Amino acid sequence: MSPETTNEPAAGPTRPAAGRLHRWVLPSKLPEPINPALVKQAEQRAESAQNRIADNITAFAGSMAFVYIHIIWFGCWIGFGVEKYPFGLLTMIVSLEAIFLSTFVMISQNRADTKRQALADQQWKTVQEEDSQNKQLLDLSQQILALTKEVRGFAGTAQADHEENDRLLELATRTLAEVRDRSDGER
Repeated sequence: MSPETTNEPAAGPTRPAAGRLHRWVLPSKLPEPINPALVKQAEQRAESAQNRIADNITAFAGSMAFVYIHIIWFGCWIGFGVEKYPFGLLTMIVSLEAIFLSTFVMISQNRADTKRQALADQQWKTVQEEDSQNKQLLDLSQQILALTKEVRGFAGTAQADHEENDRLLELATRTLAEVRDRSDGER
């Protein structure tokens, strides 16, 4: 067999039930952000090992796998009689877990706030750029309006000059005709 890897699993094709179980139990991976500000923020966040660990714990704690594990754990703890009622050790473990999970929820909230801030910052930059472009467009529009007025003024002057030239041409034509008539009459 060649050292190249193949896409086929070693044990053959995967069973459809395993795929459904995987999607049902394990947390689904969120789609990658497409907004450049969020991509940059995610890259910066991924640089820290603490952030990656917190993100993974938060993702797992917010999944159905977490719920199923706890149902099995509590059922076994009580069913196998690990300790007697009122389950002091289990209560302490669950309380500590709740403390840590609430901390991870706050970390998740902070991460969401950071994402919202990154989006808001990018949107503000976009608004500022658009505002600058709008001012440039208004300046160009004012320049075009001024040039249009000048062209119309020149067109009016050119029209008046054209009409004057037509009158002068007509006058010259009549004068020339009269001069010809006189010279023909004198002959």
